[in-house]
Amino acid sequence: MKEHSPSSAFKNEKGTVVTIGTFDGVHIGHQAIIKRVVEAARKNDLESVLLTFFPHPRMVLQKEIDIKLLNTLSEKKEHLTQLGLDHLVIHPFTQEFSRLTAVEYVRDILVNQLKVKKVIIGYDHRFGRNRTATIEDLREFGKTYSFAVEEISAQELDEVAISSTKIRKALEMGDIETANSFLGYRYTLKGHVESGKQIGKTMGYPTANLKVEESYKLIPKNGVYLTHAKIDGKPYYGLTSIGTNPTVGGKNTTIETFFLDFDADLYGSQLTLEFITHIRDEDTFESLTQLKEAIQKDETFARIFLKEHE
Repeated sequence: MKEHSPSSAFKNEKGTVVTIGTFDGVHIGHQAIIKRVVEAARKNDLESVLLTFFPHPRMVLQKEIDIKLLNTLSEKKEHLTQLGLDHLVIHPFTQEFSRLTAVEYVRDILVNQLKVKKVIIGYDHRFGRNRTATIEDLREFGKTYSFAVEEISAQELDEVAISSTKIRKALEMGDIETANSFLGYRYTLKGHVESGKQIGKTMGYPTANLKVEESYKLIPKNGVYLTHAKIDGKPYYGLTSIGTNPTVGGKNTTIETFFLDFDADLYGSQLTLEFITHIRDEDTFESLTQLKEAIQKDETFARIFLKEHE
């Protein structure tokens, strides 16, 4: 998959099949749409394209709302690459771009830059200044500029919308299994390991403290989770605690992982955590001894779970 940003960087004379959207999560609904685009392109000897936008439009147009996304931009690229897509076109979303008229958007970007021959889009897709143009308008533009429009049905699109909503709600409730089932893969957090308070180490449970750089990335509900990571190419399972460490008077949210059967210094390294299941909610304990006992129970649960499910 080739990446182009902005859309003017895209160079192709062959012609394209294009779909458009933010595709946050690249979940099973999105995957079905992308596969449809890829198949249509191959069938007609064209190139498959996803036109997406960054930042997320709501980050620009609704700055007062704290929007959390399922994917960082790099994560989205990784998932799209696996679907056989030829091109990912990332157009910067700005106030200026949002004011393009429908005809400017279609003529300048879809037709002149992307060389579109077919658009596969949802029945409720709206575009242009103030999002006033509809799929019927797009069909009329198609007659003018010689491209076809294939509509994704209400039922198909509702499944996509429901998936996105359910994934976010599930993660906010700590329901990892539901989120993963709609994603079609394990939800991940990526970042680098930074130095923590070393409290876990004093109890015999040294942890890797993960720093996620992207503030817009959705962090699952506070609690303890069973996670998976590859370290130096080898798979390891861990207990990941998300929360403020209330037992020791913490205030800032941290993401700390104790890896089972692993003992090495990970400070400064990049880490990707895959979430498998929720073990328990965050709790406040009266002493470090009680906290250690709780972690021991978490470890026992994790090992039993892995024997039964992995």
